[in-house]
Amino acid sequence: MESGILREQLRQLVRHLGVLDKSDAGGRELSLAQCHALVEIGRKGRMNLNELAETLNVDKSTVSRTLNHLVKAHLAARLPDDADRRYVVIRLTERGERLFKTTETAMDAYYRAVFERIPQAKRAQVVDSLLVLNEAIGSDPCC
Repeated sequence: MESGILREQLRQLVRHLGVLDKSDAGGRELSLAQCHALVEIGRKGRMNLNELAETLNVDKSTVSRTLNHLVKAHLAARLPDDADRRYVVIRLTERGERLFKTTETAMDAYYRAVFERIPQAKRAQVVDSLLVLNEAIGSDPCC
């Protein structure tokens, strides 16, 4: 059954990517969730807790615990919002910025090498298929 093949291939892909992410999670000082949070904050520059929770697709209490670790490790900071001091924004510290850039550089190099191992005639097909798959998975509120 093709859905079984899809499930198995995705399971293996998640396992491969999980091991890869763990191997690059801030020199192992960060959990996988903390590494994902660091990257998302770094990419956006600044965000609030709700935006980060939505981006990571987890609840606010989980993000709050994840963020607490990043703050204690001096990788992120909670700062009052310039527009409304009642709100807090999250930014990376200088140390967090360095780790973010190192992580992004390493991941870019890895995925460039993976992409180059895909036969050139199939690269667009692979990218298109991943876009379709991601949209299908993301549009189902049950999962």
